[in-house]
Amino acid sequence: MKRLVILAPNWLGDAVMALPAIADVRRGAKDAVIAVAARAPVAPIFRLVPEVDEVLTIERRSWFELGTADLRGGAFDTALLLPNSLHSALMVVRAGIRDRWGYRTDCRGRLLTRAVQPPSGLHQAEYYQQLVHALGFPNGPLEPRLPVSKTARKAASKLLSSGGWDPRTPLVALAPGAAFGGAKRWPPGRFAALASGLAADGVRTAMVGSGGDRQTADEVKVREPRVIDLVGQTDLLQLAGVLALARALVTNDSGAMHLAAAIGTPVTAVFGPTDERATRPLGDGHTVVTASVWCRPCMLRECPLDHRCMEGIETARVIAATRGVL
Repeated sequence: MKRLVILAPNWLGDAVMALPAIADVRRGAKDAVIAVAARAPVAPIFRLVPEVDEVLTIERRSWFELGTADLRGGAFDTALLLPNSLHSALMVVRAGIRDRWGYRTDCRGRLLTRAVQPPSGLHQAEYYQQLVHALGFPNGPLEPRLPVSKTARKAASKLLSSGGWDPRTPLVALAPGAAFGGAKRWPPGRFAALASGLAADGVRTAMVGSGGDRQTADEVKVREPRVIDLVGQTDLLQLAGVLALARALVTNDSGAMHLAAAIGTPVTAVFGPTDERATRPLGDGHTVVTASVWCRPCMLRECPLDHRCMEGIETARVIAATRGVL
């Protein structure tokens, strides 16, 4: 193996949780050139990863066209598929990559030269590590680690300062949004009450998220206008810088949660319909807050009942958990 391309997961949280497995491959293939092929929204993360030599951006158009040209031009002899999809296997077959490794999922086993039976009941980061272990790469630490450059911190500081942040004031980041439906979101009014409670302690808060979180952010802002609103205003590198400057992040189960944990920022994570055993933030200093209700984790995008898994989490519990790391 001289040139290996790793097809990255498509979502930010999954991409971060794949970092330990990528580090395992790097340690086991010290002389190989390792590239990561990723969709445009997550590709910048891998430019921060010291174990990665090259990053290929698969544009959305190319992704649906299977990205063959992007991979063929790299002259790779081996491909490691972290996504479980049939499309990812078809992509590397059509790119002419000789050795194709991945989990035997989505009816793609015959397209892989080394197909591994997928395990169950693991944290997502362990799931990726189990794949590379089965392929012969010894596993190292499970916790993702991601360095943040001085340039990213400086850009984030400038953005925060334009919103009124004094660098001498403690900062807590808030991520009130979440992909895949409203069931994963702690009510915006609770985030606003949290921000008000922290403001009483002399702590400034800043909201982060994608453009898709705009409505949720507006609901928080109308209740607590002192929150610095950065939703939809940061790229991934700026987001990493903001999270690195923050003393803590309060979040739903989201990509920002995993990014903050990998950076080393303490996380208070509010979990409702999703399973914290599979996607909790990894590392020390993090707190997962849940409500003891019979129906969770249901894994539904929208709650068909009364959203008791989130409504049952009181603001005081989240404030107490956050104060514990400040």
